Amino acid sequence: MSQSGQEERAFAKTRRAQLLHSLQSEFDLAPRIAQAVLEEAEACLSREVGNERMGQREMVLVSRGAAHGQSLSETASKQVLWTVDGGESDGEILLSQGRQSLRRVRIQRLLDEAVEQGALASQEDLAQALEVSVRTIKRDCAALQKAGVWLPLRGSVLSIGRGQTHKGQIVRRWLQGETYDQLVRSTHHSLHCVSRYVQTFVRMIALTRAGMSESQIAHLTQCSVHLVQEYLALEQACQESLCQERLAEQLARFQGTVCPQVPPKKRML
Repeated sequence: MSQSGQEERAFAKTRRAQLLHSLQSEFDLAPRIAQAVLEEAEACLSREVGNERMGQREMVLVSRGAAHGQSLSETASKQVLWTVDGGESDGEILLSQGRQSLRRVRIQRLLDEAVEQGALASQEDLAQALEVSVRTIKRDCAALQKAGVWLPLRGSVLSIGRGQTHKGQIVRRWLQGETYDQLVRSTHHSLHCVSRYVQTFVRMIALTRAGMSESQIAHLTQCSVHLVQEYLALEQACQESLCQERLAEQLARFQGTVCPQVPPKKRML
């Protein structure tokens, strides 16, 4: 696709273009009148504070389940909030692994956030958000997929299930025997992030076995209910002896940390 074609598709996905199309198609306004109404509305709302926080960006993506084969202006869309810059954790990856690895971590995070908010992103969407070429994104996606990372891209996700987030994929691969170092090399996440994903998973399993509900676990771990459900389903799916042995070992360490054994007091003579 030519550069002009990519720019046209990117513009068609903006909120401005969506509203302009709505004014013309749903309110039967002539193009020039619709444009004038839109500009007046933009002037009135120019001082409104957006939903973005530092490091975040609003995007309009194709809704999950939207029909294929339609023009972008006719395709159901959804506004999502993307964490383009993850702050300290992103800085750690940049310093330890470089810009390419950081970009590949961000690709995984943005795709997960799109799915969690009921949308799907294309490689063009990722290129726009990360301010790189589509060719760069395609190369990154190919490298991640070759390393065993499943990417929920628009076009690869149809009627299949939601799929695992990048966090769930990392935990599953750890359960199946991969070391932290191997996961760092293949997924480009930092050692700290990989360790945190695994320890959060172990903590959720421990809380479940202690009788906590999904909502309680989500509150205690500061995670979404969706992630809690994904981790619990992962534990049920991984019943191989190696998986259970690794989990049992980490549960023992976790419980020993939370409830350390107190040595008995010496009897006074």
